[in-house]
This record gives sequence, structure tokens and C-alpha cells, in this order.
Amino acid sequence: MLQWLSQPWPWYVAGPLIGLFVPLLLLIGNKPFGATSSLRAICAAVAARDVEFFNYDWKRSGAWNIALVVGIAAGGFIAARVLPHDTSALVPASIFSWSALLSARGAICIVVGGFLAGFGAAYGGGCTSGHGVTGLASLQLASLIAVIAIFAGGIVTTWFLLPLIL
Repeated sequence: MLQWLSQPWPWYVAGPLIGLFVPLLLLIGNKPFGATSSLRAICAAVAARDVEFFNYDWKRSGAWNIALVVGIAAGGFIAARVLPHDTSALVPASIFSWSALLSARGAICIVVGGFLAGFGAAYGGGCTSGHGVTGLASLQLASLIAVIAIFAGGIVTTWFLLPLIL
């Protein structure tokens, strides 16, 4: 069982499992599936109420998002401790190294990339999983446009920007 869990799952298993989350979330209360809103909910829980963006009932709508992110982190931690893993096949050694990541250039890429990803998610009204799973399943045109833009951005980054950084 551990060996099966530690291997990448084929698309015909993982895809339907992800797709089944949409009706499940609709059955338990029409909850959107995505992690972007969790940062807003965490900030609303601990931040001062004088910022209008954080002044909302996070317990009613944001607790789900916080639980989702805590579950993702806990699941990743447990999987890293329990399941056998070989990360060498995930990222080629020529692309990733700690020295490159901790250099000034790597730090700039992390900060700028993180900002752009966070800004894009907030501006687009959701994250990749929220638009790609929930939004497309509910036939939202905005989510279709967002998913097309996400894929286009990934293609541009991979084929044009990544060679400039390496």
C-alpha cells in the first residue's frame, strides 16, 4: 500500500478523484475548492478590523479555507515522514540547487514570482485549483479565461523566461 501511495497516480485515477470533490463540496454546503482565500481568512482572524478587506465574517466563510490549508500542510508533512520518496526525479539537478535558490538572483525570482502568483490569484478572483476545478465544473466563463491564462503563463514561463534565468 505504501509503495502505491508513494508513486505518481495515473491521470485516470487522480482526475476523477479530483473531479468528485466538486459534487462532494456542493453536497456539504456549496464550498469553493481552493487555497487562495485562506490567507485572507488568516489575516482577518489575526489582523486589526480597521482594514476593510479583512472586515468580514471569516468564521463563517473562511474557516473552511484555513482547514483546507492546514490539511494540505499536515498531509505533506505526514507523507514526507511516512512514505518513501526520491525527489531526484521531480526536479532535474541542473535546474534546482540550494546555492542557486539562495543567491540574489534566486531570491529575486522567488519574491517576484511569489508576488505575481499571489497578485494574479487575488486579481483573478481565485487560484488555479479554485478556477480549474470548481469554476470550470460550474461552467463559469471567468474561470475558463483564468485557466487559459494560467496555462499560457506557464508555457511562456517554461519556454521563454526559464531559459533566461538558467
